[in-house]
Amino acid sequence: MPIVRNVGRAARQLLQSSGCGCGISVLPVRCIGVSPRQVASDASFHSVTFSESDHPRVLITGGLGQLGVGLAKLLRKRFGKNNVILSDIRKPADNVFYSGPFIFADILDYKNLREIVVNNRITWLFHYSALLSAVGEANVPLARAVNITGLHNVLDIAAEHNLRLFVPSTIGAFGPTSPRDPTPDLCIQRPRTIYGVSKVHAELMGEYYHYRYGLDFRCLRYPGIISADSQPGGGTTDYAVKIFHDAIKTGKFKCYLRPDTRLPMMYIDDCLKATLEVMEAPAESLTMRTYNINAMSFSPEELAQEVQKYVPELQVTYSVDQVRQAIADSWPMNFDDSNARRDWGWKHDYDLPELVTTMFNYLGSDSRIAQAN
Repeated sequence: MPIVRNVGRAARQLLQSSGCGCGISVLPVRCIGVSPRQVASDASFHSVTFSESDHPRVLITGGLGQLGVGLAKLLRKRFGKNNVILSDIRKPADNVFYSGPFIFADILDYKNLREIVVNNRITWLFHYSALLSAVGEANVPLARAVNITGLHNVLDIAAEHNLRLFVPSTIGAFGPTSPRDPTPDLCIQRPRTIYGVSKVHAELMGEYYHYRYGLDFRCLRYPGIISADSQPGGGTTDYAVKIFHDAIKTGKFKCYLRPDTRLPMMYIDDCLKATLEVMEAPAESLTMRTYNINAMSFSPEELAQEVQKYVPELQVTYSVDQVRQAIADSWPMNFDDSNARRDWGWKHDYDLPELVTTMFNYLGSDSRIAQAN
């Protein structure tokens, strides 16, 4: 490919000689799909280290989803309020907007995203923009654009600007032919949702960019995440959030999965802690780019029984959504996260009883809960 190499070399020389950093010099490299950084295939893991006074500059895409706001809060406590920029294409609530830097960022707009990274001297990027499982099945073209095209933009920008990149994966990256109990880090992955397919694609592309270009790519496969700070967002595991809201508001809960559907779950504090820990882990301790993480595994029936200890009058019914049930039946029942526990010391804090207690402590000022307590 002598022509491609020559064009890429000419573009880099133009960038180095130009004082304005104009986008026009990048277009040849972008259009032919070659990463701006040419690194040997056997390059060592590329890691950026920071002194105590030189914190990373962080950008979070898709920051108004279930995890972004909580992650920003955690990172701002650790690195300073102004070092963590939350972004999304939606208008934030006042409390989010005034809690720290927030900007509009469309991951499908490559030029805009690249300008944000350059202008704000970003060094860490957490890429949370994605359409979840059930929502993605309802709009496959949009899910394909956001989850795959958006990822490609982020990968190219991260490689070009030497970022440490985190992209979350999911239990949805596995399929009905994967071992389900437990599911190891490395096994057959044949998901049957566009969400799952896009996450497998992200795992493999991130690993490829690491070995091909030296990109500092890190990824965790999240189980179902339960949080008191956000409403259910269209995911298959979101019943485990909805039950708490319904128990407090109405005392009635209708579940769209069978009562015996067992899935791995995690409280959001454990999820965010794991995300920060893997990002701060020494490069030499990581033996893979993508890790399973786990905390607990339960069924809707088991969760309902625990919730009824706080709201005894809670009425639970089951009206199975065949689409979501089929998705859940193709997912792991339990994650094997022994590699994460060995390599970078992962350890969860919340099991099912602690999870339920914590959720009601955050959500429950209702008289029924006060009486139950």
